[in-house]
Amino acid sequence: MRSDLRRLSGLTLSLILAGSLALAQGSAPTPQDLEALNYYVSNGDSRAANAELRRLRAQFPDWDVPEDLTLLGQQRSPAAEIDRIYRQIAAGDLTEARQTMDQTSRTFPGWTPPAEMERLLATAEAQAAFDAAATAGNAGAAIEIARRTPAILRCDRVNNAWRLAELQAAAGQKAAALQSYRGVIASCSGLSEVTATLEKAEPVASDAELVELFRLANAQLPGSGPALKALETRLRAGRGDTAPEGAAAGGATRTPGRTAVAEADLPAAGRPRSAGVARSGGAAGLSAVRAAAQRGDWRACTGLTSGATSADMLYERAWCVYNLDRPLEALAAFEPAASGRLGAQVARDARFGKTLALLALKMTEEAARLAAATDLTIQQRREVEAIILDQRGVRAYQLKEYRRAIAFLTAYEDLTGGLRRDLAIMRGYAYLNLGKRTEAKRIFTELNNQLATPETRAGLNASR
Repeated sequence: MRSDLRRLSGLTLSLILAGSLALAQGSAPTPQDLEALNYYVSNGDSRAANAELRRLRAQFPDWDVPEDLTLLGQQRSPAAEIDRIYRQIAAGDLTEARQTMDQTSRTFPGWTPPAEMERLLATAEAQAAFDAAATAGNAGAAIEIARRTPAILRCDRVNNAWRLAELQAAAGQKAAALQSYRGVIASCSGLSEVTATLEKAEPVASDAELVELFRLANAQLPGSGPALKALETRLRAGRGDTAPEGAAAGGATRTPGRTAVAEADLPAAGRPRSAGVARSGGAAGLSAVRAAAQRGDWRACTGLTSGATSADMLYERAWCVYNLDRPLEALAAFEPAASGRLGAQVARDARFGKTLALLALKMTEEAARLAAATDLTIQQRREVEAIILDQRGVRAYQLKEYRRAIAFLTAYEDLTGGLRRDLAIMRGYAYLNLGKRTEAKRIFTELNNQLATPETRAGLNASR
């Protein structure tokens, strides 16, 4: 598997030492310590700001407070806030994500949300609204949402197009439903997507319309004639009929497009541009993508799959963007394969990839739930469980739950056969924080004998 599985390293040694047993109070507050003060200052709440400032001065008596408190918020970038926004989007906490985005813009006047963040959030909000409308059976609202945000009807979200067609059919809008199905067939390049759409369209299509849909499918997937012919024969047999002569003949070449609903149904400003190589490359394009991934050229792979809509292309892209440290994109790209469109084995590997992406986002418990519900290989499960134990151990230490931290880190050691040096130092300080100096001294002595560093010497001195 081309996951280039990079271990999440936990805390750096300096951060571990900074958080241990208050061995030495810092002389100045960290950016995290200043978050509340920056918030009050940015909102003009002088009373709260003064109270927070008094608390910080008591905690950090050697801190030189700048005369202009607004400078404090300018001394750091909103990296933590940006990370929080992406996590909230990934977790589906969209109201909170929008609030965090707005607050970050106020706290950092020079910062504007990147276009990709805005797009991800807007698409997620539209998806949530579409789901609500579809669940309520409100075809009009669902159609309007799709018109405003055509991204939710792209082929990696083909379920939305199917649900829309079903709503239209239930509302007696047969022609509109057929047009929605036709849009999927004309735009999506995965055989499983197209055949599933043909089966869903059959109950609302006349004989002539079914023939036309299969002609369109054969033009879209010229290499899948036998499979499409078998499906057409089966569907027509269910009608007590046989496919007319020449029904499966190829038609006109398709117009590239990335939405599953026909572009004619969307306002001109919302019509997507051609997806380029990912839409027209076919088997050759997929081979080029896989070759780039095989040699570890993640950027080339990502470029070749830009705008991809088919499940197989998106699956390749998912691993490539994951290896470029873009886990949120990877989560979305893994989804079509994880839902089973490319078979059970690829679905398992895609769910493994989603688990890794969640872990990269530090969404440990969500990753643990997904892993528990997936029949991973032994190697995949060991890999995932090691990262989960790593993150749980670090998190427990941060929360000063030292016994739990020791338990997680010891379980990590048992699973992997060893403990990374940073985690071993963390476990030493966990023992030290519990007052177990003998055990802490044993750990720091062993580490110091392996490689003497300021960190191990500080640990030895603290445990005496």
